[in-house]
Amino acid sequence: MKQLLVLGAGTAGTMVVNRMRRLLDAEEWMITIVDPHEIHYYQPGFLFIPFGMYSRNDVVKPKRDFIPIGVEMIKAEADVIEPEQNRVKLTNGRTLSYDFLVIATGTQTRPEETPGLMESEWQRSIFDFYTVDGAVALAKHLRTWQGGRLVLNVVENPIKCPVAPLEFIMLADWFFHERGIRDEVELIYATPLPGAFTKPVASRYLGEILERKNIKVIPEFLIERAEPDDKKIVHYDESEVEYDLLVTVPLNMGDDLIARSGLGDELNYVPADKHTLLSKAHDNIFVLGDAAAIPTSKAGSVAHYAVDCWSENFLRYIDGLELLPTFDGHANCFIESGFDKGLLIDFNYDVEPLPGHFPLPGVGPFSLLQESEMNHWGKMMFRWIYWNTLLKGKELPLPARMSMSGKRSG
Repeated sequence: MKQLLVLGAGTAGTMVVNRMRRLLDAEEWMITIVDPHEIHYYQPGFLFIPFGMYSRNDVVKPKRDFIPIGVEMIKAEADVIEPEQNRVKLTNGRTLSYDFLVIATGTQTRPEETPGLMESEWQRSIFDFYTVDGAVALAKHLRTWQGGRLVLNVVENPIKCPVAPLEFIMLADWFFHERGIRDEVELIYATPLPGAFTKPVASRYLGEILERKNIKVIPEFLIERAEPDDKKIVHYDESEVEYDLLVTVPLNMGDDLIARSGLGDELNYVPADKHTLLSKAHDNIFVLGDAAAIPTSKAGSVAHYAVDCWSENFLRYIDGLELLPTFDGHANCFIESGFDKGLLIDFNYDVEPLPGHFPLPGVGPFSLLQESEMNHWGKMMFRWIYWNTLLKGKELPLPARMSMSGKRSG
């Protein structure tokens, strides 16, 4: 019997085993998924916790609820991948062999990599919202915070959900308006990017929205350290940004398993072909989701479209056919902007986010790079879609490859 081994039961790994259990012959293939954690987090929901819109219970479910019958789930930590022997050693002493391996170990925040962040002021005047514990702690703090200078700083890219920092700072604007203290709060967005976003057209549109909301952008800020006693962050060139409350998006890195196995780059992401997701070093290892070192967003939509494209390609590959360059880096993200409005961006490797309508030209119902209530409700409905459709590997009535339909030049 052939062995398909999946490392990581996050978004990408869970979708893979659901899809493959339906597509592969159960008499010919054994599918195993390995993950050390029992809880699956709806990570887009972390954004809403600091502002009281979600609680911890809204973003957690048991991982086993989403693993299909016929897939072996092993709750354990992988110690090392040994690709030359086609096996993975677990920390509990067990060894798993594979014919094909899918690495879907994701990415994690590493605040300890930036000097000063996790010293005496961690979760006192310095918070993150990319972990559920950080988001809950920040929610408690914001309930009684009376104002001052709130600085949101992104340490370095790439990060999970690149639009989440923008969403946070715009929701903060709404939140403090609701509390009646917006005039007492200065909002600063200190980013390593040259503007509000990575691509010119979107950066211009989003920058105008931030300006309208009186949110100051400090571009090309590369933090070298935090000085928590003096409440300031310091650039590599020694320029400084002072704060009363610092919300950090820490350095994101791949799993240490990748480093132990010698398979990753300096951030523990695995180099892979950007169109086929095949490892650049091994012809029976694929990399899906945030674990991949490919030039696209680390976002749930990317994992969804990638799994859609990869699934059919994998069936070709195991039958001895050549992989096709099917994945185009497609990503789309709702951007919550506060006051029950949001934006939507839709793009891929070659086409930046453009204005227009999605998915139908002239109709939508969602607008691209334009605030609307429909986009807000699309964002809020996505949690149900995530739990009930995406994680279970079901197909959405949308093409995996990006379409230019409905888009216009910026």
